[in-house]
Amino acid sequence: MAWLLLIIGGCFEVGFTTCLRFVDGFRNLPWTGGFLLSVTLSMGLLEVASRSIPMGTAYAVWGAIGAIGTVIVGMCWFTEPVSMIRIGLIFGVVLCVVGLKLAGG
Repeated sequence: MAWLLLIIGGCFEVGFTTCLRFVDGFRNLPWTGGFLLSVTLSMGLLEVASRSIPMGTAYAVWGAIGAIGTVIVGMCWFTEPVSMIRIGLIFGVVLCVVGLKLAGG
């Protein structure tokens, strides 16, 4: 259950980084509300998951989900560059996260 909560928390991290793009100095209230809700849920789920998963592993997985998800959102919706190098590096992060999971038991 902790791993599922951690994954959901990582997805909310993608939500808050995406909202952050539109908050306009926190003057755009709907996007600011989305940011605050997403960051609260993301951090809360990380905290709950880290009760059962070693903190270093939980944080690395949470951060990786957020980073990979944010890069993918940027490439798909914000015309950020798509290259074989970027895609390869994303797979490298995924492999590192899998390695942490396997090494952590």
